[in-house]
Formats: sequence, C-alpha cells, structure tokens
Amino acid sequence: MFSRAVYPLRLIAVVATLAALSGCAGRPEGVLIPTVARADGATKVDVLVATTRRPTDTPGVLFSGERGKEPQVTEISVSIPSDSARKVGQVQWPAKLPANPAKEFATVSVTPLDRTGAEGWLRQHLPKSRRVMVFVHGFNNRYEDAVYRFAQIVHDSKADVAPVLFTWPSRGSIFAYNYDKESTNYSRDALEEMLHRLAKEPSVGEVTIMAHSMGSWLTVEALRQMAIRDGRVAPKIQNVILASPDLDVDVFGRQLAELGQKRPHFTLFVSRDDRALSLSRRISGNIDRLGQVDPTVEPYRTEFEKAGIVVLDLTALKGGDRLNHGKFAESPEVVQLIGNRLIAGQAVTDSDVGLGDRLGAVALGAAQTVGGAASVAVSTPIAVFDPATRRSYDEQILRLGTAAGNTVTTAVGQ
Repeated sequence: MFSRAVYPLRLIAVVATLAALSGCAGRPEGVLIPTVARADGATKVDVLVATTRRPTDTPGVLFSGERGKEPQVTEISVSIPSDSARKVGQVQWPAKLPANPAKEFATVSVTPLDRTGAEGWLRQHLPKSRRVMVFVHGFNNRYEDAVYRFAQIVHDSKADVAPVLFTWPSRGSIFAYNYDKESTNYSRDALEEMLHRLAKEPSVGEVTIMAHSMGSWLTVEALRQMAIRDGRVAPKIQNVILASPDLDVDVFGRQLAELGQKRPHFTLFVSRDDRALSLSRRISGNIDRLGQVDPTVEPYRTEFEKAGIVVLDLTALKGGDRLNHGKFAESPEVVQLIGNRLIAGQAVTDSDVGLGDRLGAVALGAAQTVGGAASVAVSTPIAVFDPATRRSYDEQILRLGTAAGNTVTTAVGQ
C-alpha cells in the first residue's frame, strides 16, 4: 500500500495523464456524415445502434452526451480500410473530412429506424449462427467513439454475429465521471428492455453481451433488474464478457448473487496496470475495482472458482494506449480470441489450444469451459487461441516473459 504522502502524488500524476490525453484527440467534428467515396479492399460493417442520448442538430454528430427522453435506434454502416492499410486493433480516425476510406474509417450511411425497422434489420443481419453481440461502451465516450470502436471490434474479431451497440449518455470528458456514472443508472431500464426484446425475438438463437469499463456496471445492473423482475436472466443471454470492468468488487459480488444460479457465463478481462481503474479506485473510496484485481491471489481466486467465472489477466500484454485501459480491443490476440472462441461459448484453455508460440502464461487450477461444465486440468504454459488463428498473426504476437505473476490467462472453474 502507498503511504499517505505518496497517495496524493500518485493521484495527481494519474489526473495529469488523463488531462493530457483528453486534449490530444484532434479529430474533426462530424465524422458520421456519410461519404460517397469508396476504396478497393475496404470492408463495410453494419451496426444497429440503440441510444439513450439526446439528439443533436449538429451535422455528423447525431447524438450528444446529454440524456434523451426516449431511446432511439439508428443503422450505421462504417467503411474500414483493408488490413494492409491499417493496424489491427486500432481505429484510424479521419484526419479531415471527408474521410479517405483507403486509409481511414468512414461513414457510409446513417438510417434512423423505428421499432419495426429495427426488428427487420436484426432478422436481415443475423448470421447462420443466429448469434447477436451487444456492446456497451465505457466512460468518456462520445457517440461516434462508441460506433467506430465497436465497428473495429466486429471487423477485427471476425465475429459471426449481428452487431448491436447500446450507447448511453457519456459527455466524453474525463472530468464528467460522476455524470457518466449517473447516466448508466439512467439507462438501466432501456438496456434491460432492449435485451428483453432481443431474447424474445424468435429468429435470435443466443445473445452475448460485451461491456467495457463503466459499461460493465450498466450491464450487470440491467441483468440484475431482469433477474429480479422475471426470476432469472433470459436463457438466450448465454455469455457476458466484462472488459476492464469499472465495478466495485464488493458490489459485484452482491450483483452476481442476485442474478441467481441460472445466470449467464461470465468472462472477465483484467489488467493490474490499468491506470484508468487506478483513478477510479481512488475516487471511489479506495475499494478494489474488478478489472484490476490479481485473480491468482485470495480471496479472488477462491471466489472466482466458486462462481465459475473465467478470468483472463492481460497484465503482461503491452497496451495500445497510455492508460492500458483498452487492451481488449487493441490487442490483435484478444480481439481474435473474442471472435473465435468466447462468442461461440468455447473454452479458451482446452485441448484445442495450441502450445506453440506462447503468450507466456501459466494457467492455474482447473479450466472451466465458458459454455458448459466440462473441466480440463491445465498445468502448462498456454496460448489463448488455436494454431490456425495464431499463424495469421505471427508477426504481431507479442513475445512475453514466462515469469510467474505475469499471467495472461487464468481460467478457473467449479
């Protein structure tokens, strides 16, 4: 633990870093204005976007960070440059408008939808797997931030899903933490209702929810409400992935208990070097945040084992941002893991996983499959995805040390 003298200095350092980062975006306003330009090799990603934000008349912004009276739905198509023109895991923001689709993300179309139109979009975009992936963004995100980031995740993970984004009223400012937190509470009913509709749609087979940072609070609260109202979480909601969850560990324990025994399978991405969560911890009473715990130590290891929660510790991965808060989306290894295994409800540590190029991890204990109860004893260093996936990323795979404590993957089961 830090001494009282060091504590304020650490906090000031984190705040200074956040402030510096908040002023370096330099993006043009209005990136959601559709462009007619096209580029060879570019890929189009269609996203259904539901929001509780207030509409704005500013062209290409669509929705502000203020709270809207009623949820609204929009279909947005985003053009993503060819893999040869971009780095996997990154959003290539336009330097100026109109965007250059050969090198940058560009908006292709924006179509407001009513409820009937949204249901039609969903049926049209469902893959053969009949899976839907719902993404809930985190703190300090503008509407366009959430749209482009989710489009990047869908593209880079090659997820076999119909992508649905739920974006809540974040002011997109590092100084609006408390406003953003209250906005998640404001949006709980809307997210719960959207999840109900997805689960009741006959054409939908299963739903995976992935939430980042403060969006994890919103997600778990909406599921908790559903469990209280209906007696359980809707059976089609099978997997919940919490990336860098900005959740008080004590509160999460109570939330999890209230979800009941028939709850979805949970996977957590944690990183002990997450500087954004360090700040959150300090302004939230110095209580551990779920996304920053060490899953190999007590009491966390035992509690994760009891709950059957799979924990993936990304501490040893090099982050793409100075805060180490977005590793789940920026690491080529992790986005492929999301698309190839987690969304499909597969284990990340079973015998299918290759043992060639290692990410330098030791899996501790018994590995619980994400989608079922079968367990496999794992005692050797592991890679987190299969050889076929890994070969396409040989040049990008990060070489990490194998020292104990630099755990990339810890999967614990009952």
